[in-house]
Amino acid sequence: MKNMLKPFLLISALFFFSSQAATAAGYAEKVGDKLAHGLANTVTGLGEIPKNIIIDTNKKGPAYGIPVGFVTGIIHGIGRTLTGVVDLVTFVIPTKPIIYPDFIWKDFDKETHYHPDWKLQ
Repeated sequence: MKNMLKPFLLISALFFFSSQAATAAGYAEKVGDKLAHGLANTVTGLGEIPKNIIIDTNKKGPAYGIPVGFVTGIIHGIGRTLTGVVDLVTFVIPTKPIIYPDFIWKDFDKETHYHPDWKLQ
């Protein structure tokens, strides 16, 4: 009876540790992604200024796009930088990105917006 119990315990332990290893890898990936988002968004906040000038100029022309895009870019630049700082400070708690597009270079022609629900992943 004792000899049959050992393989059962070994198999049980393998299943237990393999699920925890998969969870740990998932957690590490989410934390790494959040850290990357935080670092990138903290550094690239100023990129919102030319991005918004381009978007607004393409929509309504340069007379409107340059001044409005500049002001909008400053506001979104501050927002992107602050969300990056929040992600850097809280990177150990995996959450979905607060700002979209999540990196400034992704969908450069799309307007920046902020997710209304800041959810855990």
